[in-house]
Amino acid sequence: MKKGEIKAIIFDIGGVLALGKKFLKIRGVYHHKGVHEFMAKKFNVSLDQYFDSIDTPYARSIIKEITKKQFLNKVSKNFNTTSKKLEKFYKEAIKRNFKQNKELYNIAFKLKKQGYKIAILSDQWHISKEVLMPEKYTKKFNAVIVSCDVGIRKPNPKIYKLVLKKLKLPAKNTVFIDNQKWNIKPAKKLGMNTILFKNNKQTLKELKKLKVGAK
Repeated sequence: MKKGEIKAIIFDIGGVLALGKKFLKIRGVYHHKGVHEFMAKKFNVSLDQYFDSIDTPYARSIIKEITKKQFLNKVSKNFNTTSKKLEKFYKEAIKRNFKQNKELYNIAFKLKKQGYKIAILSDQWHISKEVLMPEKYTKKFNAVIVSCDVGIRKPNPKIYKLVLKKLKLPAKNTVFIDNQKWNIKPAKKLGMNTILFKNNKQTLKELKKLKVGAK
């Protein structure tokens, strides 16, 4: 990799710019375990019962098939509660289980000052987007592509192509950072450089290997 070849760095949110642990796969969809355990406890149901109640609306909300209001109306009825209370609990659950990776945000903003484009590519649903993606951070990015806004989610290659289109760059001139192998795979196939995020130190080291940094 020659210095100057990389023009943009693309970041995931959950597990990268917003740190959280314990992801699990339920019926083909990946969830943050801590968030859903918190919600199941709030409504005094088992995790299985909880997922039975949210399964379809949750998956549909991630890809823009239903609005936030429709999701809250549907799921609040399943739990015999109000939309307002359900939203409040979800926001509390997300805040408890994630923290903003301020160090990595600062690295991203420094890279932007050095002339790189920076972008976000993330799978979120309406409420998680509101909590995990504050405008004070996201407004500084050159491109922000979120599944609940565009109606496509990773690992669909179309969402990666969408961020490349927004950045007006070929795949080979970008680096995509994600914490899940299954999301890295399609990016690699398209020709993007990739980093499987483990921690900030390791990510910074790998960016340096790709000759990304002070010019």
